Amino acid sequence: MSGLVLASASPRRLDLLRQIGVIPAQVDPADMDETPLKGELPAPHAARLAEAKARTVASRHPGCFILAADTVVACGRRILPKAEDERTARKCLSLLSGRRHRVYGGLVLLAPDGTAHSRLVTTVVTFKCLDKGEEAAYLAAGEWRGKAGGYAIQGLAAAYVRHLGGSYSNVVGLALHETAQLLKGAGLHGF
Repeated sequence: MSGLVLASASPRRLDLLRQIGVIPAQVDPADMDETPLKGELPAPHAARLAEAKARTVASRHPGCFILAADTVVACGRRILPKAEDERTARKCLSLLSGRRHRVYGGLVLLAPDGTAHSRLVTTVVTFKCLDKGEEAAYLAAGEWRGKAGGYAIQGLAAAYVRHLGGSYSNVVGLALHETAQLLKGAGLHGF
């Protein structure tokens, strides 16, 4: 799509956009520190990071629309990390087992004039109680690597989801309905 830059390194976000017929002209990850600020709650954290990513990438692409997103998995007020090692993934799975958690998706479309159009999407996910065998099998599969909260709902973890309230695509990494509406509002796509 001429004039649209996706500010993300996530192949899942690019695949999700393609699912609704949107092909960005370029993909340019923001590559920034995603550490929560002291006392920052999950929803504002997701919104802040999405806008910061958009503004970072916009400086490299004047005259373009920039689409940025951030996904935050939270248990209560606690922001779960992206699992980069098995120990972290195990801690996340143990915390999520048998509990309800929220996935916040911050979404920003930054216009060439610097105007930001944003959405914050919340999805509630409930996991079944995981037994040690299920947890071990999931960890051995390695799908948790680089995933917020240590799981990928579009993979093996789908078998652990007892209930989902809200946008499934938000949990994967990009709320498609809200994205389509932002693009439509900017005249970038005819949905």
